[in-house]
Amino acid sequence: MKKSLATLVFIFAVLFSMAQSNFSHPGIFVGNVVEDLDKSVKFYTEVIGMTKTGEFSVDKEKATELGLTNQYQLDVTILKLEDSPNATEWKLMSVGTKAKHPKQKWMTDDTGMQYITILVNHIDPIIERCKKHNVKILSGIPSGLGDGRSFILVQDPDGTFIEMIGQR
Repeated sequence: MKKSLATLVFIFAVLFSMAQSNFSHPGIFVGNVVEDLDKSVKFYTEVIGMTKTGEFSVDKEKATELGLTNQYQLDVTILKLEDSPNATEWKLMSVGTKAKHPKQKWMTDDTGMQYITILVNHIDPIIERCKKHNVKILSGIPSGLGDGRSFILVQDPDGTFIEMIGQR
């Protein structure tokens, strides 16, 4: 019986590791196309508190070859919540064009990725940075979530909604 259990555990461990081996990194890197790269980088670093960890460009020929753009160069800035190898990358990129859709007032005004959620230790410093940079807190005063955490909702310069959740 012990040998059968050990064999079963071994097989499960092998199958589990095989399922996990499909990906070379545990995170998902998200690319967000913005109108004004400098303005958006400033918002995410000075208001939200992200850290700039890199940047790169893809020339228009390569960007077209890869199916990323139709003859535009991509300028990309990489931001993370912390500068660690496994932290999710929030990649801001711009081709220097204006958005072709209106800025959403509500998350439900459009389809596709509309919001991100960021968990913070304390929400009050975020609120202070929002006030300092004249960023409207759409949820009004922080709302209690009933578990000791509070919630605020803001929008970046291009309209992406950002939920911020943390202790007060």
